[in-house]
Amino acid sequence: MSTRIFSLSPLSYASPSRYEPRVFDDATAAVDALTALYERNTSFLMDAFGGLAKGAPVTGRYRACYPQVSIETTSFGHADSRLSYGHVTSPGLYTTTVTRPTLFRHYLKEQLELLMRNHNVPVTVSESTTPIPLHFAFGEGAHVEASATASLADLSLRDLFDTPDLTNTDDLIANGEYEEVPGEPSPLAPFTAQRIDYSLARLSHYTATSAEHFQNFVLFTNYQFYIDEFAQWARGMMARGGEGYDAFVEPGNVITPSGSAKDDAGAVGRMPQMPAYHLKKKGHAGITLVNIGVGPSNAKTITDHIAVLRPHAWLMVGHCAGLRNSQRLGDYVLAHAYVREDHVLDDDLPVWVPIPALAEVQQALEDAVEEITGYEGFELKRIMRTGTVATIDNRNWELRDQRGPVKRLSQSRAIALDMESATIAANGFRFRVPYGTLLCVSDKPLHGELKLPGMATAFYRTQVSQHLQIGIRAVQKLAAMPVERLHSRKLRSFYETAFQ
Repeated sequence: MSTRIFSLSPLSYASPSRYEPRVFDDATAAVDALTALYERNTSFLMDAFGGLAKGAPVTGRYRACYPQVSIETTSFGHADSRLSYGHVTSPGLYTTTVTRPTLFRHYLKEQLELLMRNHNVPVTVSESTTPIPLHFAFGEGAHVEASATASLADLSLRDLFDTPDLTNTDDLIANGEYEEVPGEPSPLAPFTAQRIDYSLARLSHYTATSAEHFQNFVLFTNYQFYIDEFAQWARGMMARGGEGYDAFVEPGNVITPSGSAKDDAGAVGRMPQMPAYHLKKKGHAGITLVNIGVGPSNAKTITDHIAVLRPHAWLMVGHCAGLRNSQRLGDYVLAHAYVREDHVLDDDLPVWVPIPALAEVQQALEDAVEEITGYEGFELKRIMRTGTVATIDNRNWELRDQRGPVKRLSQSRAIALDMESATIAANGFRFRVPYGTLLCVSDKPLHGELKLPGMATAFYRTQVSQHLQIGIRAVQKLAAMPVERLHSRKLRSFYETAFQ
């Protein structure tokens, strides 16, 4: 019978020394303070765990809390009404917990600078009452040897440390379902620290790359052909000196810096579920491409997690079924509306909520198609159609009675069908991330045009490269826009957080 080395009687908490709140009128200094406090508290937890693993006696429960940043305003005065974020709408105290301030340094500085300028108030850095789970204190990429925990075999970590609390890790703020409690601060940001930490851990797991490599402009695809083309193009660019990009990162965090040549990917024992590739540029202004595979569940999963990084835009570039007889294989579809039969977001974003097309994104995509294909104006209609895209959750819908689905598709004026686009657009709407969709018609099931093996090979060889270059050109155009233009007010609800 094993012997426990401590009783289950209540233990006192061991915590870092009290942190006195500090007031700042400089965003850089405030972020420096957040960073120092976060590093102090996570180091405390890691050191405590390391000591116990080496046989140190248990002296109590170990707890350290996330840092938080707050502002308080007493005025109803309006900030610049052209801005979609960077201000609060009414007097009160607003706060948010903060994690990984080094990763989010640029973002935090930008948001705090806007708040201080728009409201002419300082910000306060303090210690929250939200515990940092031990799992998140180690951060992504940390590896704890099994031998280091041998002496803890008879203990439950939950008896000694705080662990992730999923009852407080939700999207109530982003979903517009958060109910304020009288006398308590209002939320300052769309995500809490623990929600962000949860997603950062998931991102590393699903994509096999660290969050630090993700760029602010994201392309999603549902075919490996796009990944292969992107990797070959990016490696060639690195070999030529980068052409404005700093590095190319592949799964396993394999980095090819600009000026270096690499013929193929580094060694990755097993590819992740949704591999991500990052063409990096200063200020995270480069391009991330993620192969999400097939299905709305994957589309929701990855966008749930990438959203915490607060990207500036994400676009879907993949294949679809063309629904009109006038379409040809290889034609493009620019989505301006969506029929949502994916069902994965029904509990978070009701299907009666319209998902509007965003003018800035639509224009960038159309301009990119013109530049890459050479078609302009009326001639562009030869290869591209703008209309409604339907997203479903049944890949083999053709095997059921088609009268119901086909009738709905016809009534909605749909011109294309896929399994991811509406999910990505809807989650962009939900998380206030500008979104868009440009698909390529790869078959026409309603008209009996299915690709034979040889046809498929030729189709992918000729179309993938062009389609990918259109997507790249589109995000480059979006990256060149002023941020305040891209993040328009149309994605903001009645009661919004100040942080983007």
